[in-house]
Amino acid sequence: MPHLEAVNSLPARADVWNISNAHCRVQYQLLAEAEPDLLCRVLNFFALQFLTPEQVNVQRQQDLLTIDIVIDGLSWHRAHVIAEKFRNLISVCSVDLQAADSAWVEAAQAAG
Repeated sequence: MPHLEAVNSLPARADVWNISNAHCRVQYQLLAEAEPDLLCRVLNFFALQFLTPEQVNVQRQQDLLTIDIVIDGLSWHRAHVIAEKFRNLISVCSVDLQAADSAWVEAAQAAG
């Protein structure tokens, strides 16, 4: 029987989902075809992770929806992963992710 050798394992990869990672407030801006179930599908990505957006603004312009979502408590990596999930929805035309500007939030609250 061969003798046992020490196993050299690679260092563990950083856990990008770890709660100790820095969190930020982000804004998603989506442009998509106006389909009745689209808003539910988009918001479901947050609901599945027990996240509630701070603000959601949706406007329909003919056959398109513009959806603005502001959410806090995501790491930048996690925000990018969710943006990629939005891009994979067949009716979504474009997704823009950026750090949320407090001026945008205040303007949206004043309009609402």
